[in-house]
Amino acid sequence: MTGSNEFKLNQPPEDGISSVKFSPNTSQFLLVSSWDTSVRLYDVPANSMRLKYQHTGAVLDCAFYDPTHAWSGGLDHQLKMHDLNTDQENLVGTHDAPIRCVEYCPEVNVMVTGSWDQTVKLWDPRTPCNAGTFSQPEKVYTLSVSGDRLIVGTAGRRVLVWDLRNMGYVQQRRESSLKYQTRCIRAFPNKQGYVLSSIEGRVAVEYLDPSPEVQKKKYAFKCHRLKENNIEQIYPVNAISFHNIHNTFATASSYMYELDDTEHPEDGIFIRQVTDAETKPNVVREPTVQLHRMGAACMAADKVAFVTTHSLVALVQESLCDSDVYVLLPSVYAHSRVMGLSMCTAA
Repeated sequence: MTGSNEFKLNQPPEDGISSVKFSPNTSQFLLVSSWDTSVRLYDVPANSMRLKYQHTGAVLDCAFYDPTHAWSGGLDHQLKMHDLNTDQENLVGTHDAPIRCVEYCPEVNVMVTGSWDQTVKLWDPRTPCNAGTFSQPEKVYTLSVSGDRLIVGTAGRRVLVWDLRNMGYVQQRRESSLKYQTRCIRAFPNKQGYVLSSIEGRVAVEYLDPSPEVQKKKYAFKCHRLKENNIEQIYPVNAISFHNIHNTFATASSYMYELDDTEHPEDGIFIRQVTDAETKPNVVREPTVQLHRMGAACMAADKVAFVTTHSLVALVQESLCDSDVYVLLPSVYAHSRVMGLSMCTAA
């Protein structure tokens, strides 16, 4: 169902949606990648699809380089750059296996890709061309840019912190504090740490400063769990996204693919107007988590875009302003399937 402050975008992808990203500094345009091999650009206020371009395989991630250029990669191993004004595309390069992650680092002005070929590659967006290939210990599942640092999550629950200005060595090698496979990592807007999620309905808040005093601040919590008939269903937390103004974050979860025969709504993208009351943190002395049903998501200062893709999703927002735990319990979003989530600051 939808309310008066929420609407569904027209012409959604025809298969599972892998990523949703708002344009830099505005919530007018939304970039969406999908398993239907397409990348689509939507004009949100007009509720229209501005353009669509194709890969030859499922697209696993996409990112804006600037308001007029999109980058994307996926199962076809290809990294593409698309000019959103001229509708012209450029095959920038390839990996030896599917490209799982695509991110832009404005501080160093490089595009970063992570692949199941166990490498991270940097790309100069001006040329564009490859600017370096760096081996990782396992397949890359997720990565996040934090200023001039890069945080990479791989198979085997490994976390590596790199300096994008000097990729000759790894700054930090860590192991996830969560017991099960890592799904998503997102850096704090203040660059002091990161949030990591796993397949077992848990989220960890970690700090980059290795000093014992700072490490005392880290914590983890359970989320995205639903108890029915005394049986607790635990869902993987596939997406995390920060609100850059209020320093809160949201998490999103999908259903388990073992339940593929379960009836579910068609894939769709919903835009919901959100208020400060829904995104500002409330002080709570104990970490509290509330479950909500929704679809995949992407948040701006005044909007949240979320994607229904037969998943159970919970939305949890916390502030990381200091050592106290802040938790925001937003209003319930009644939808059913989420694969990705992103926030941005509106102009």
